[in-house]
Amino acid sequence: MHTKRRRKPNRWAEFDYNSPAFYFVTICTARRQLFFGKIENEKMILNKFGQIAQDCWLDALNHFRGIELGEFIVMPNHVHCIVVITGDGGVARNGHAHSLRDMRSHQKLPTIIGSYKSAVTKKINKLGINITFGWQKSYYDHIIRNEKSYYNIQQYIMNNPANWVRDRNNIF
Repeated sequence: MHTKRRRKPNRWAEFDYNSPAFYFVTICTARRQLFFGKIENEKMILNKFGQIAQDCWLDALNHFRGIELGEFIVMPNHVHCIVVITGDGGVARNGHAHSLRDMRSHQKLPTIIGSYKSAVTKKINKLGINITFGWQKSYYDHIIRNEKSYYNIQQYIMNNPANWVRDRNNIF
């Protein structure tokens, strides 16, 4: 009998991801493929796919109430971002794909990240280029608990292109 391998849950089971908090999130492409551009002279140079990833991230403010976007960067094969859930409601706005019922039954951070990944994938696939774009399942998140941690994470994100040669996501 073939048994399905159970994945280890990525989210902290006791934490309410709808609650106001600061979250550091990393989202990787499937097999960490370099889809979004390249690093030159310690700067990220976005290609067409990278620009889509960046534009979709900035567009999140048009689709969700009660969030703010902190520091973020699109890297060749991943995105780092800080998401702030302010607690100002959870209702989708501007025709977003999630209904009010969906927002009640899903926690806000996973809904935001899932919507982002879906939007990027759809826009890249609409280009009609013969590639197989995809994301790694799930994502990494860390709940930021104090100002020092926020500052360190913000610096890490801003300095990520300069540290690309040592980045654990740089497998090439």
